[in-house]
Parts: sequence; C-alpha cells; structure tokens
Amino acid sequence: MRRFTADYLRRTREGMWDGSRAALSPLELPECERILDVGAGTGELSRVLAEESGGAVVCLDADPRLLDVARAETDLPVVVGDATRLPFANDSFDLVVCQALLVNLPVPEHALREFARVSSNRVAAVEPDNAAVGVDSTVEREVELERRVREAYLEGVETDVALGDHLPELFATAGLGDVRTERYHHDKRVEPPYDAVDVEDAKRKATGEGLDTHGTELRRALTDVAYDDLRREWRAMGRTVAEQMSAEEYRRAEVVPFDVVVGRVPDCTAFESFSDGVS
Repeated sequence: MRRFTADYLRRTREGMWDGSRAALSPLELPECERILDVGAGTGELSRVLAEESGGAVVCLDADPRLLDVARAETDLPVVVGDATRLPFANDSFDLVVCQALLVNLPVPEHALREFARVSSNRVAAVEPDNAAVGVDSTVEREVELERRVREAYLEGVETDVALGDHLPELFATAGLGDVRTERYHHDKRVEPPYDAVDVEDAKRKATGEGLDTHGTELRRALTDVAYDDLRREWRAMGRTVAEQMSAEEYRRAEVVPFDVVVGRVPDCTAFESFSDGVS
C-alpha cells in the first residue's frame, strides 16, 4: 500500500465536506453509535463522522505518524492497524467506513470483507474517480500538463485509482447487500485572496516538488528523458502560476468526483476474518 504524508492528505482533502454533506446521508450517521474510520489518516473524515453522528468514532490507520496528527486534531481514539486484518471482534461497530483507501489497496476486496466482519450493520466507502478529474486554470498550460500527468499516473500506478462503477460489484463480492451509490463532487478552487496553502502549492509547482510526489508512478509510464522534460515544463508552468498569483490574477478550479457507496451486512456471523483464511 502506498504511504502519504500528513501535508499531502491536508492538501488533497482540504475543504471536503465543508459545504453540503448530503452525499453522506446513505450512511445514516445519526443512527450510528459506534463508527470505525479505516485508513483515517489525519482524521479529516473522522471529524465529520463524529459531528454528524454524535456517536463514538475510532480512527484506524497503518501509519502511526498520521494517527498522531488525528489524535491531536480530533481528540478521537486512534488504533494502529491493517485494513485487511482489523484488530476488532465481529460486530464491533454499526458502521465501518473509509475514504480514499480502497483505491490504494492492491486487493480492495480483502479490506471490504474485513469491514463486513467487524460491522453489525453497514459498510461504506468514499472513493475518488481519478480518471474523471476536471481542471480549469487561468494558466492554459496548466490544464494540458495536468492532463498529461494524470494519464501517465493512471498508467503507472499499481492499484485501481479510478474504481468508479466497480465499487458496487466489489461490495457484492464481499457479501454486502442493498448496495446504494451516489456521486459527490469535491470542488477545489484557488482565487484571490490566496491563503498559505495556495501559496505553498504554487511554490511546489515552481520547484517541481508537487510532481515529484508521484515520481515513482510517473517514471513507470515515462522514460527518464520524458519525465525530465515533463518536469521542466511543469516547473515553467509553476513559475507562471506564481507570477499570476503575485498579480492576484491566478484562478484555478478542480473537480474531483467521489463515489459514495453503502452496503448492508446481511448476516455478520457469515464472515470470517480474512487473516483466518491465510496460511
């Protein structure tokens, strides 16, 4: 599984659920008393779950460094653990949920079976469709470069980061029924007045650091020469972004589609821990 820094999670999830939370209504959060957020990271979704449910929310992640941030920023209990081998007994929660986790797992079905095992009622996933991201910018070059980078990334990444329509099928394979799905669009905008995160993102473009975050995946799809050329173009684009930002002329809009999928556990006693079946 790929690992992410706390700063990366903040940049990619900033502002999500700040507006409408209607897409979370199928989770029936007000009825939940005990919720597990798997792959909680720094706790952005965990905080929303606690606010909307009023129930007890537990944050689980494989990276203790991210959980240190989650604990400090949410004051929720945290547990270090593997999404495919959850350290909980059957029926420990009435909702098990993840956000942007399954797209990073080589076999997401293994995690979903574990979710179903420890849940007595519902399992939910909020997963991005990275193949359908839309970008618009006052820097025309940015739109084309974002497209090229996204195409190379999708080719080079080793997991399915555009699960999309496959999610309901995965839920059914994991034994979940009454599967419901709807699409949520995370609209991220940069416009004057710029905040510290906007300025930092512009610097990351100008230095190439933002591209290097996905360098491993991009280099699988590109030759060294092609990657170096792309990086030079990316940095030049970043300098133009910084110039427009200095003149307060820069504007950028990015829309990331997320699929919100919820399924019910028909008979929790039918599930065994995935780890029990591993020799």
